[in-house]
Amino acid sequence: MSSYPLDRTAFKAQTAVDAPKSQAAYYKTLTWQERLRIANYLNSVAYGYPEDNPPKFDKTAFFVRSRK
Repeated sequence: MSSYPLDRTAFKAQTAVDAPKSQAAYYKTLTWQERLRIANYLNSVAYGYPEDNPPKFDKTAFFVRSRK
């Protein structure tokens, strides 16, 4: 898993009311590829899989049926 260093100058202590506004402004400055990379990293941390080797989709758990 790759390491993303925390840039302590980019963040500050805030109230719960002000925090969403400044976080949204920060993420809007990133490209969509950077935001996708961050989302992939956060998913890998949350679900405990290696970032470069996500789990495979279990195709046997779902099925498609046609409407009649």
